[in-house]
Amino acid sequence: MTGAHRLARWAGYAQDGFVIWVVLGAAWGYAWPEAAAPGKGWIPEALAVVMLGMGLTLRPSDVAALRHAGRAVLTGIGLQFLVMPLAAWGVARTLGLPPELAVGLLLVGAAPGGTASNVVAFLARGDVALSVTMTTASTLLAPLLTPLWVGVLAATWIDIDPLLLALTVAKIVLAPVAAGVLLRRWWTPAPWLPERLLPLLSMAAIVWIVGVITALNHDRLGVAPLVLLAVVLVNATGLALGYAGARAAGLPERARRTVALEVGMQNSGLAVALAVVHFGPLAAIPGALFSIWHNISGPLLAVVWRRNPP
Repeated sequence: MTGAHRLARWAGYAQDGFVIWVVLGAAWGYAWPEAAAPGKGWIPEALAVVMLGMGLTLRPSDVAALRHAGRAVLTGIGLQFLVMPLAAWGVARTLGLPPELAVGLLLVGAAPGGTASNVVAFLARGDVALSVTMTTASTLLAPLLTPLWVGVLAATWIDIDPLLLALTVAKIVLAPVAAGVLLRRWWTPAPWLPERLLPLLSMAAIVWIVGVITALNHDRLGVAPLVLLAVVLVNATGLALGYAGARAAGLPERARRTVALEVGMQNSGLAVALAVVHFGPLAAIPGALFSIWHNISGPLLAVVWRRNPP
């Protein structure tokens, strides 16, 4: 076995254990807060590196093809930016979350789809191409729709300037993705880079972010059980209504599974970065917990679906 094959195998093992790494990251932040907390100022940059990696996996032709997005993509994106923000708002009000936590949950609900859903869609025997297209489309729409939804719904608790949020999302998400796509126009990376190394870097960044947020909220984690309940409810609503909406739209089974996962699995790293920059560490707790939970619920659902081929 060559060195490249060994690297690919170990990278695969590391990706399979993502949930374990996230839990270990949280444990690191809780046990050594003085070491993890100073990383607060680097969270947006860490997420920008993740988004640059996403851009490197895309060719300009992939982005151009979004102009011809079919019914499945349009249905999925519509559900993504309708179901999740409203679910987050409804759950926050029902549970009576304090303003900072409520806004943090809204940030999770209004975030675009997460790249982890692409892997989970494959495990669930879904439509991987549709999953990648939906993630790309929702990410490119995030600078407009994420601040819009948060600005409208957060008025229940506090006043927010959507323009400032939009500028931050553009800096953290749109600019790195665009840079990656442009770089890909003149450079074709070896297959192991987008398939193995970049996912590992993304995982490492998310694990580190979870550790930093845990450290920053070391003395306020008493709210974690209530926030975890909120996160579970929002995630479950997204998965259920994503599947039901795709079914109502007449999509085939593989597309229904994919849409459900895309709607229910969010870019919680972006929610954490926006929370830290604009609202404070407490608002980042929902995003940190969502990072852990949706990487449990999604793969568990994929196991069930994998045993029932479409």
